[in-house]
Amino acid sequence: MWAVSRTGRTYRGRRHVTVVSLFFLVLVMALGPTPSSAAGTDWWIPSARPAPDSQIGVTGEPFKGVNAQGEVRGFVDAHDHLMANEGFGGRLICGKPFSEAGIADALKDCPEHYPDGSLAIFDYITRGGDGKHDPVGWPTFKDWPAHDSLTHQQNYYAWVERAWRGGQRVLVNDLVTNGVICSVYFFKDRGCDEMTSIRLQAKLTYDLQAYIDRMYGGTGKGWFRIVTDSAQARSVIEQGKLAVVLGVETSEPFGCKQILDIPQCSKADIDAGLDELYGLGVRSMFLCHKFDNALCGVRFDEGGLGTAINVGQFLSTGTFWKTEKCTGPQHDNPIGTAASAAEKDLPAGVAVPAYATDAQCNTRGLTDLGEYAVRGMMKRKMMLEIDHMSVKAVGRALDILEADSYPGVISSHSWMDLNWTERVYGVGGFIAQYMHGSEGFSAEAKRTEALRDKYHVGYGYGTDMNGVGGWPAPRGADAPNKVTYPFRSVDGGSLIDRQTTGQRTWDLNTDGAAHYGLVPDWIEDIRLVGGQDVVDDLFRGAESYLDTWGAAERHRAGVDLARGAAATASSAEWNPFTSYAPGRAVDGTRDTRWASDWSDDQWLRIDLGDTYLVKRVTLDWERAYGKSYRIELSTDGTTWRTAWSTDSGDGGLDTARFTGSPARYVRIHGLGRGTGWGYSLYEVGVYGS
Repeated sequence: MWAVSRTGRTYRGRRHVTVVSLFFLVLVMALGPTPSSAAGTDWWIPSARPAPDSQIGVTGEPFKGVNAQGEVRGFVDAHDHLMANEGFGGRLICGKPFSEAGIADALKDCPEHYPDGSLAIFDYITRGGDGKHDPVGWPTFKDWPAHDSLTHQQNYYAWVERAWRGGQRVLVNDLVTNGVICSVYFFKDRGCDEMTSIRLQAKLTYDLQAYIDRMYGGTGKGWFRIVTDSAQARSVIEQGKLAVVLGVETSEPFGCKQILDIPQCSKADIDAGLDELYGLGVRSMFLCHKFDNALCGVRFDEGGLGTAINVGQFLSTGTFWKTEKCTGPQHDNPIGTAASAAEKDLPAGVAVPAYATDAQCNTRGLTDLGEYAVRGMMKRKMMLEIDHMSVKAVGRALDILEADSYPGVISSHSWMDLNWTERVYGVGGFIAQYMHGSEGFSAEAKRTEALRDKYHVGYGYGTDMNGVGGWPAPRGADAPNKVTYPFRSVDGGSLIDRQTTGQRTWDLNTDGAAHYGLVPDWIEDIRLVGGQDVVDDLFRGAESYLDTWGAAERHRAGVDLARGAAATASSAEWNPFTSYAPGRAVDGTRDTRWASDWSDDQWLRIDLGDTYLVKRVTLDWERAYGKSYRIELSTDGTTWRTAWSTDSGDGGLDTARFTGSPARYVRIHGLGRGTGWGYSLYEVGVYGS
């Protein structure tokens, strides 16, 4: 995610900083090679690495192939931002992951940071102090990259190479930007249109692939392989290389913002946007991020940061966040109510509203356009990222996925309510944890270990490098169970020593996770602190990620036997302007519905026209839902048998699964209403699979 710092630091600004700069910076926190003289003789060693360049610090051949069970192995980073330096106007993250001009050009600070960081506004707010730092990157790296320096490049390609050599086999590169942040930041060298930035970042990821390929002798020969389907990814991993998946994390995908609750996009915009992203190779994406948009509500931020983002939401959309009491165990983060300098940017007479402490859920869930986008992603076999969605939006999204048995759902970096964990695993999804320190990461991994055992799945991590989130601090040279260099990779085939770039050598014990190249060191720290079981689950991550992706690709929507079928009912609510006839529940659109009289004992009967094996029924309730009801089947319309029942219905989209049974007639029999109205269904689906 474009994340809030998790380090718990207190940030101090300078007196002369403008209100706009303070608002911006608090808001953001939420949110060709030349030949080498020594040609390599092994497939993993390039014959033309740029000179000079970073060292890798790993010896030994990367593992290939599959295990005895035919499964690929390797770690998964489900959330990284290789090209974030190109987002937000191009001057928020300083440095590049690669440069045709070499490492000195790639790893240099933003021009306004010279000579001593005095104008590094974003840097001093995010890191604390006065923001001054040595801007020189290559070759000295005195002050950056560092685990708590959130404004400098952490994804230099050679550092990513080290992570690959250390056992990582999947990397999700989330193309990321934010138009509001871009517009209020002082320094930029391009426009703020989000989709323009996404296109550029996608192109540069392909350029990076070509850059690495040239080191290894030509197209397709490098270790960095962009993949667009799970079979391709599996082949890449079996070759011992890194499968790179393109994702998108932005606040207004396809221009789908909302102003005064009015969508600024259409279904046609969503289709065109999804088609374009798919054509770019994107296979995983978020529908909302930080600000409510036309697709879904977001999970709030806390503290003064939450106040600043709420102000940003108002300035962008004309509305503040709105809350309601939660209806289940899941809840959004409590909205920050601490004072923020950003409030001074509000128009005269406008103030951030107060929020009840017992109302912690966003009123905005998944909108009709959001549902259309989810179904559009399913149609294209894409994976839905549910982090950052409000719990109301996540609940509805999971209802949709479960109703259609669609497994393509990802939680990539600990930004969903953890009470969703089993539902995600149950539908076939994949979960990764944010790159916390080894103690915290191991504790959370152990908490959910039983669920992974139950569903036979592996685990992932989301580094969120270049994502302004903060990364594991050093545990200290004298910490218990510290990393001892050199150490063996998890597979045992490689020897990993301290990483050196230029004149700087990093040690996880004393430097923390300063850049991407220290991912293998961090995993070794997890092994020492949390035990081999945690690392084993991570090493199974590649297979589980591909299982989720492959199952999404193989998914075929079931034939709805009820679509257009004859329907009758015990009653239908009368309205002089709108029909609520029984057939409205099987006409294939949510724009119409069947509604009964306002009493408990009511039913809707569907004649499928012939006898079929029925295994699943979906019910899309309007606000007037059934709390107690049963699904009844019949072959003759006279003798009925109960296939499924509940006394705890809560509305929304219900999916009833049961042992297949022959039936021509299906009856939804309402026994107890959930509201003072009758029973009302937008759509009923009947399936044989």
